Amino acid sequence: MPRIAKGAIPSPNIWNTPQLYELENRAVDPDGAAEAAMRAIRPWDGATVLDIGCGTGYHLPGLSAAAARVIGVEPHGDLVTLARRRCAGLPNVEVHAAAAQDLPLPDMSVDVAVARWAYFFGPGSEPGLRELSRVVRRGGAAFVVDLDAGRGAFGRWFSRTVPTYSAREVEAFWTRQGWQRQELDLRMVFERRADLEAVLRIEFAPDVARQAIAETPGLELDYPNVLRWRLF
Repeated sequence: MPRIAKGAIPSPNIWNTPQLYELENRAVDPDGAAEAAMRAIRPWDGATVLDIGCGTGYHLPGLSAAAARVIGVEPHGDLVTLARRRCAGLPNVEVHAAAAQDLPLPDMSVDVAVARWAYFFGPGSEPGLRELSRVVRRGGAAFVVDLDAGRGAFGRWFSRTVPTYSAREVEAFWTRQGWQRQELDLRMVFERRADLEAVLRIEFAPDVARQAIAETPGLELDYPNVLRWRLF
């Protein structure tokens, strides 16, 4: 059994099939729109950057190119091992096994915190938000990138897979927390049709995945996201 930090919110797609999720990471946002949107709000050149729910560390090398220090936090022990292996040659990157609501960092120790499709899904993430308020320095920023379930075919497939999810309640939650939002019109672009179909199968219930595959010709699909952020 893998070691999993207490309080972690399961992410079945990457926890169960990290090799397929790697294909998804490679396909998402080839235009770099999400990173450009974040950097326009708060650049991280020379900064200390925290990646919460970093998984296998896919985004850590890219962050390390501009940041002075990059800290990855991931609750799943096996994924921590993979992330450390990926970043073994990067002296300014470190990876810790921990959950978002119990960050192993001192107060006011990071300039920018980023969470992509991890933990901060709305109601219930208050403990993690309190940790962000603790560890982010004044003048810093926190970013959350997540699927926009209220838009597009991808949002419709997600809503069918997770019928208890309420986009309205999630939006109300973030409004109450005082976070800002920006729509991101991302896309996924795959090299092989088989990879696209495999990713859709790990993202959605079997019947929904079959429908998504049937409705998606070619190697590309729209992936509507939302960027949420708070300045400290």
